[in-house]
Amino acid sequence: MLVKKRYAKRPSMVKLSVNINKIATLRNARGETNPNVLKAALDIESYGADGITVHPRPDGRHIRFSDVFDLKKNIKVELNIEGYPSHEYIKLVSEIKPAQATLVPDPPEALTSDAGWNVKKNEAFLSAAVQKLKPSGARISLFIDPLNVSTQELAIIKSLGIERIELYTKLYADVFHSKKLQETLEFYKKVAREAEKVGLGVNAGHDLDLKNLGYLVRNIPELLEVSIGHALICDALNFGLKDTVQKYLLAAKG
Repeated sequence: MLVKKRYAKRPSMVKLSVNINKIATLRNARGETNPNVLKAALDIESYGADGITVHPRPDGRHIRFSDVFDLKKNIKVELNIEGYPSHEYIKLVSEIKPAQATLVPDPPEALTSDAGWNVKKNEAFLSAAVQKLKPSGARISLFIDPLNVSTQELAIIKSLGIERIELYTKLYADVFHSKKLQETLEFYKKVAREAEKVGLGVNAGHDLDLKNLGYLVRNIPELLEVSIGHALICDALNFGLKDTVQKYLLAAKG
């Protein structure tokens, strides 16, 4: 009975935001406009995705700042801009006014996001960044590692004016087929419960795919949104983009 009651809290479908960085990477490989990033985003939107995620970096190696402006002008679903809260990032978010700004701790040269924030160490820095971002109206989310965040830090995150956390799910994905899955998942479940208690919404992302997404959704009823890029674009090579987006939407139902 307790399990049924708990699962009843879960939304009918966790929102799917598709990260289109890899589409931009493919385009940039030839230095031209094929594939067209905006068209891909509009197609993904038409296939039922709830949002588009981008992570523009200063070197423009995938999504460019100009892409972000084009996306804001044309898509109707939520735009989520990930990034390290540098001066350039804060300026971009302030101009674009996306639905969500997800703060990640990786420096500009990082290949991909590979860690969560050390909240205590960066409290003053994050506080200053949030205050600069607030006027944009964007919902602010903070990328955190469930294995390295305390209940006290979740309370600090809330006190800074941040509205959501994004669970870094690489470790979950790494152990998904191993005996460590349940032990690891408990960290995620505990952090999600504690986050909800202090008034934080819960997102998740990194290395989620068609094999592990549904299980995560079923076990974390607090989950509101997942951001998925690399695996989804890889799957699109086999299934086509439309069918792939719809497969992920189905998986997001748990």
